[in-house]
Amino acid sequence: MSYVPNTDADRKKMLAAIGVSRFEDLLDAVPNEIRLKEPLKIPPPASELELFADLRKLSRQNIPVSVANSFLGGGFYDHFTPAAADFIIRRPEFLTSYTPYQAEVSQGTLQVIYEFQSLISALTKMEAANASMYDGASAVAEAALMTAHITERKEVLVTEGLNPNYLKVLKTYGTGGAYQLRSLPLGPSGQVEPEALKKNISNKTAALVLQTPNFFGCLEEAKELESIVHAVGAKLVAVFDPISLGMVSPPGEYNADIAVAEGQSLGVPISYGGPAVGLFAAKKELVRRMPGRIAARTTDVTGKIGYVLTLQTREQHIRREKATSNICTNQGLMATLSTVFMSLVGKEGLLQMARLSYAKAHYTAALLEAKGFRRVYAAPFFKEFALELPVPASRVASRLRKTNIVPGIDLGKYDRKRKNQLLIAVTEKKLRADIEALAEGMSFFRPKAGSGIAPERKLETAGLV
Repeated sequence: MSYVPNTDADRKKMLAAIGVSRFEDLLDAVPNEIRLKEPLKIPPPASELELFADLRKLSRQNIPVSVANSFLGGGFYDHFTPAAADFIIRRPEFLTSYTPYQAEVSQGTLQVIYEFQSLISALTKMEAANASMYDGASAVAEAALMTAHITERKEVLVTEGLNPNYLKVLKTYGTGGAYQLRSLPLGPSGQVEPEALKKNISNKTAALVLQTPNFFGCLEEAKELESIVHAVGAKLVAVFDPISLGMVSPPGEYNADIAVAEGQSLGVPISYGGPAVGLFAAKKELVRRMPGRIAARTTDVTGKIGYVLTLQTREQHIRREKATSNICTNQGLMATLSTVFMSLVGKEGLLQMARLSYAKAHYTAALLEAKGFRRVYAAPFFKEFALELPVPASRVASRLRKTNIVPGIDLGKYDRKRKNQLLIAVTEKKLRADIEALAEGMSFFRPKAGSGIAPERKLETAGLV
């Protein structure tokens, strides 16, 4: 945006137009005890030339994934996006799309939303999908809220394998008493154990929120857990990775009631951790309880195909006091981008992305294990795994960043007990040279004999990449 400074005279004119004499008069509603008692410590005024020089200097501190050798994951992943997707989404008719408040004049936007829903339903093997949520975290929280309404129960089970950022949003949603959260521990393998679920679930449980692959990358035995959940009348909320569905069973195949996810990996750039796009699908019998919007296809009186928004009475802008959700918009542009991405990549492309991510992640794990490191969990994984280190992960990350390598997420940020654990994500974009550079950089921290971590072993590379 343009740099437009205001003079003291300008400010006096604005205050006079508002009807006050001082800026402080605008703060009467803010109690004195919480007001700042001294001026903010900010730099002195700068000219436009100086300001832009400072901003350019700050921008150079950011290292995009296109430059850094990054193995970050934890919910946002650096997957390939066809160049055509970016070209299409920048066309004015797509770039300016938003939630259609006048549906009759928004046929193009409504058709894109309808196609988005259809693709998400096909991807998840679920019967219905909505017009997208804000992000994966809000999708998870809305699913929990939905199950509490449907079952009229207050208890929601969440596993220790749920993304901790999603858990924070879940807690926020539950503060009004809509539900209470209970944590279900992971077994030694990094998966939920059926016997532990049986001990913790009851006829008071509204739902089990099961992420697979979970936050630590482990694939859960969802089919085995599903029967336990439904035996007590609870709902199964599956939190999935869209790219993984190129290889692993989709939620619909293991009888999940609701399937939710972060859709960023479907063509949305990582940027600064956003924007994002939440995916939400469910069984047909639950469609009237779904949050957000649903676009439908119909025909007009002349038989011409038309698109409409349907089942809106559940939304807060219609009857707030009876709303099942406070989601009343959707990530229109990001949903459109995901639709373009899925259309361009197709079923075979998604399968190839999944297979390459799987193979390269397993090659990375094997390479690091050959150097003496070991995985935290032995369960099968898709493209992400947690690694045990002999030193704090923050120390490893700090050293490797000096060589332009971002080795992964320091799990100590979420749990102090995990300060020596590193979460590493590998996508199809990683080259063998990138992976070997990571392994070489990690060699400096190679476990010593007697450390309790496996000694270096010979690496078998056949068929991994």
